[in-house]
Amino acid sequence: KYAAQYTENIEFSAEDASRSDVDFLARLFEAAIDAGAKVINIPDTVGYSVPSEFGALIKDVREKTPNIDQVDISVHCHNDLGLAVANSLAAIENGATQVEVSVNGIGERAGNAALEEIVMALYTRKDYYGLDVTQDTTQIARLSKLVANSTGVSIQANKAIVGANAFAHEAGIHQDGVIKERTTYEIMDAKTIGLDHNKLVLGKHSGRHALKDFLDKYDYELDDASFEGFFKRFKDLADKKKNVSNADIIALLDNELYDYEKTFELEYISVLTGRGLLPTATVRLKKEGEIIQSAACNGDGPVDAIFQTINELTGMENIKLMSYKIDAVTEGKDALGEAFIASEIDGKIYTGHSSQTDITEASAAAYIEAINKYLVY
Repeated sequence: KYAAQYTENIEFSAEDASRSDVDFLARLFEAAIDAGAKVINIPDTVGYSVPSEFGALIKDVREKTPNIDQVDISVHCHNDLGLAVANSLAAIENGATQVEVSVNGIGERAGNAALEEIVMALYTRKDYYGLDVTQDTTQIARLSKLVANSTGVSIQANKAIVGANAFAHEAGIHQDGVIKERTTYEIMDAKTIGLDHNKLVLGKHSGRHALKDFLDKYDYELDDASFEGFFKRFKDLADKKKNVSNADIIALLDNELYDYEKTFELEYISVLTGRGLLPTATVRLKKEGEIIQSAACNGDGPVDAIFQTINELTGMENIKLMSYKIDAVTEGKDALGEAFIASEIDGKIYTGHSSQTDITEASAAAYIEAINKYLVY
């Protein structure tokens, strides 16, 4: 009732509903509806339910709760037993009108129901569920990648819908079948989720017009200054790689699209390492556009040496590296490497991400990005 004084959009959620008595839930929800709730949320808070059980719970709540037809029935499923998506779909079958999800299934513990899996299950099996999907499914792959880059939480290769292997076929008979008739082994077209990133489109002879056409095709918007910086990075990459794929270009774009003030920028980096050598990094930075003095530091390894040197140049003594990883954007020895950093500074976590053909440069740039975010936010 208190919330209803300020808004009509009120959701009431019953913690751990899946392990609660259904008659008690019905009385609880009746009171919440009478008090002004417009959405009744039934969570599987600890991911304990199985689909038949959770579907039956939704059905029982609908049958036993007065005025339940006046509100939306929502579910919020966790993935502790790997059943978040299955439980959510079972809830939909039994009358749920809202499903709470997260991109890539990220969330506490084992995560939550994955948005992309729910959407594509309803899209692909419209014949079974009889529901229309209003989401633009061609944005799924890009959204998934954006969230992975922003959070530093990588997408497992065998992840349904958006994993690197989701549309890959290794067995010879499967490969032959797909070549002859795609639908033999693929229930979805990769283009449905916007996944055509490995199509080769541009090279070192491509000009600004071709690159702008690419940006228009994928609905990216850059101002003139950002475009010029992006175009330079593209040409640098094209000089290093024989072929530049869509995935390469989008990885470069991710470096340009973060709109915040960059106090520090990487100007120069050199790393000396090898068997029997003490890893040493020499780094030169720009601060607010002006080159500052170079510094060199040793470390336990080449990456540690880079980070120690950047700490000295930026004066960051209170920074703690929480996670660091490198992923390949595409295949081949000239593939772009993506570096992901999570650093704790003054008790808060700041992330950094960068894509380069040189993973040491990518690591340095990602580390600097985390520091810049701290200085801005």
